Order: sequence, then structure tokens, then C-alpha cells
Amino acid sequence: MQIGLFDNDPINVTTRLPEVITALKNVRVHVLVDEYQLHRKISEQLDKANIRYSSESRLGKGSRVDFLTEGGIAIEAKKQKPNEKQVLAQLEKYASYPEVNAIILVIERYQGVPEEINGKPCFCIGLNRLWGISSK
Repeated sequence: MQIGLFDNDPINVTTRLPEVITALKNVRVHVLVDEYQLHRKISEQLDKANIRYSSESRLGKGSRVDFLTEGGIAIEAKKQKPNEKQVLAQLEKYASYPEVNAIILVIERYQGVPEEINGKPCFCIGLNRLWGISSK
């Protein structure tokens, strides 16, 4: 259920965050999909869970997160195993925006992330772990 602007109330993040995480843990993709196919799979799961979101949400100049859900949950999707330092810098940048209340990294191979960035909860969902494949 892709939408435009909506209320990103931090209170809403408390109720929506577990729902978003559960929806994302249902993403199943073939190992060789490209990032846009991964985006489609994420959209499908968010739609199934009736979670409102916008895709390619512009947060500021040069900052566009893959998904921003109601409650201000930013979702960044990455294929394969990108540079960890660059990914963390990107997540830190997103966490600096007031409309972002939590961050979820959806990545093919699990990457450790801090529990919080700028005081905002941060999670990583490693798709290989969901497939039962060890990724570290």
C-alpha cells in the first residue's frame, strides 16, 4: 500500500516496528535476484501486512531511503555484501533526519549494526539467515 506523506509520529513506531520486522522476515528471494527485485518482494510483504509506506523517499539533498513506513521506519535494502563502513555511514545519515524514528537494513548477507544510531533503534535482517544459510 504505497502512499505519499503520512504521520511519522514516534509513538507510532513502537506499535509498527514489530509488524514491519515480522513482514520483512517473510521476504523470500532467489539468491541471484537484483536489488530492484528485492524491493518488489519487500513491497509485497509490506502490502500483505497492510503497512503503509512510500518508496524511494527523499529525506534531504542526496538522501533517498528505499522505503519509509508510517511511524518513520526507514528500510534500506542491499544486495550481496556491500562495504560495511559505507552502509553504516548511510544508515547514520538516515538516522539524522527527524522523520526517521527507526532503521531496518534488509541485506542478503547479514551485517552487524549498532542497536541504536542517533538514539533510534536499528536492526538488520539478513536474508541468508532466513534461508537457513550461514552468512558469517
